[in-house]
Amino acid sequence: MSSAVSSSREIHHPPSKFSSLESQNSQSPVSALGQPEMEQHEAEETELLSVSWNQDYGCFAAGTSHGFRIYNCEPFKETFRRDLKSGGFGIVEMLFRCNILALVGGGANSQYPPNKVLIWDDHQGRCIGEFAFRSDVRGVKLRRDRIVAILEHKIYVYNLNDLKLLHQIETIANPKGLCCLSHHSNTSVLACPGLHQGQVRVEHFGLKVTKFISAHDSHISCLSLTLDGFLLATTSVKGTLVRIFNTIDGTRLQEVRRGADRAEIYSIALSPNVQWLAVSSDKGTVHIFNLRVRVVGEDAPTQLSEQGPALVHQNSSSSLDALISPNTGANPSSSLSFMRGVLPKYFSSEWSFAQFRLPEVTRYFAAFGSHNTVMIVGMDGSFYRCGFDPVHGGQMKQQEYVRFLKSENRQPRPATS
Repeated sequence: MSSAVSSSREIHHPPSKFSSLESQNSQSPVSALGQPEMEQHEAEETELLSVSWNQDYGCFAAGTSHGFRIYNCEPFKETFRRDLKSGGFGIVEMLFRCNILALVGGGANSQYPPNKVLIWDDHQGRCIGEFAFRSDVRGVKLRRDRIVAILEHKIYVYNLNDLKLLHQIETIANPKGLCCLSHHSNTSVLACPGLHQGQVRVEHFGLKVTKFISAHDSHISCLSLTLDGFLLATTSVKGTLVRIFNTIDGTRLQEVRRGADRAEIYSIALSPNVQWLAVSSDKGTVHIFNLRVRVVGEDAPTQLSEQGPALVHQNSSSSLDALISPNTGANPSSSLSFMRGVLPKYFSSEWSFAQFRLPEVTRYFAAFGSHNTVMIVGMDGSFYRCGFDPVHGGQMKQQEYVRFLKSENRQPRPATS
């Protein structure tokens, strides 16, 4: 086995709220990771290495060249930081809003190796476990009962309570560390690249079922699960289409089009109510699509179990009334879509319902906020909040802009759309 685990104690179930992560910098002269904290002028030179949303999109973590920072989204504010002389972290994964974090070293001159996952309890101020591998860690995912470490060709799944290895999964080359988890307590679903180009592997651990989905002809570039794990959204390296699948039987339920030209997709987000899908790409646009797939019943998300989802899929706009509330619109399609089957597939595509333009200078990662809003975090240290009209769609309106981290490649703030 190509991993080693060490721990100082068993990890007890984490609390549902931040412990020390709701406060600003520690007043102790020694930082949580055993190195003196940086002076303010040193911290200003910090480089942003990574950003990642927590599981409910309420916060995001920023890995920097000198530690990490945690930000609350509504209202936007920095809630916590660790600025260190000993180096930075290329991966920082939160567990909802609790004090447990997964850290992987990154950046120049970091004393934290990129082949180790550190499980950090900031309430205790110490590392309570670590996983060492023979190759660099490409990604880490957490849920309340699992730790998932993603390497380029293998994924390891551990029990969060005692750090025991539960599963090993072989994948095709996965340099981006693609993997996503469900986060409902009564479902345990993992999706990752399969062993073949364009294939997605879905593990329903509760059902002890493995499903392989042939999602695309090209390599998978991005994927995302709903909170219950029963719907999967994927895109390929072409970046033109996003497809939504039922993870139980692999059925393709919907396909939407980002554009006609090739693009690199940076993020796919599914709204908690499974009504909207957001896609960000290197074209400098965040697209919002209306989902035509629903879990039956308003209370269904809390009642679902590993017995499987009750999914409804409708193909015609005239049959959407029972599934989409009257105050929401449908994705536009070509005026020539009535000639479906005669003209190329492009003309019958579903296009984005709403859009937001951004400078094409960095990578952006989108997530859904409250009240028909989308939050966007950029690797240039920018945070945007914009709203969309759930009935008419169109250009989204910028509601908030924050420069949360200084950057040498600082770009002018875009005009409100």
